[in-house]
Amino acid sequence: MLTLFHSPHSRSSAIVALIDEMGIQDWVEIREVTIPRMDGSGGRDPANPHPEGKVPVLVHDGHVITERAAIILHLTSLFPDSGMAPAVGTPEWGVFAMWLAWYQGVLEPTFIMDAAGVSHPWLTAAVRDHQTAVARLRAALDKGPWILGERYSAADLLLHAPYAWFPEATPEDPVLRDWIDRCLARPARARVLDRDRSRMQAA
Repeated sequence: MLTLFHSPHSRSSAIVALIDEMGIQDWVEIREVTIPRMDGSGGRDPANPHPEGKVPVLVHDGHVITERAAIILHLTSLFPDSGMAPAVGTPEWGVFAMWLAWYQGVLEPTFIMDAAGVSHPWLTAAVRDHQTAVARLRAALDKGPWILGERYSAADLLLHAPYAWFPEATPEDPVLRDWIDRCLARPARARVLDRDRSRMQAA
């Protein structure tokens, strides 16, 4: 049994889009929960098993899995024929896993630090900065058209996420902007956004 705890218009929307892209809707039950939001609305939901009250969280036979990168790795490994990740155990899968870990450990933290105006030599030494992260994205896309090469994957789904949420922070680079626009145009993403909007309007 697989259960995803999701809150509309949040980080978990990416995982709902992944489930759509993979065509595994019949295998994953999606349960909607509330979360505390930056505008002060919402609140922690006692039905949510996430230790910090966040989303997404995937429960697989009673085991709680948090963090988008981990959930993506788990789902694409469970359903290897989905086409959203290379075959497990191949060198290409190692590169795929690297990009997901890099997102969690570098891209998102440097993006947030840049947006918050936070800078410190320790941070720069440990995770570099957003400009350096953008340069790494651009280098991958120069070999593109997608992060892993010729095919869209769950790596693209995750890595473009900060710019989907905050388009004003999108770098002024035609290659990056074209990639982000192509990620934003995925039909699965549009379906999830439409459902999320409907749910939030009904709340």
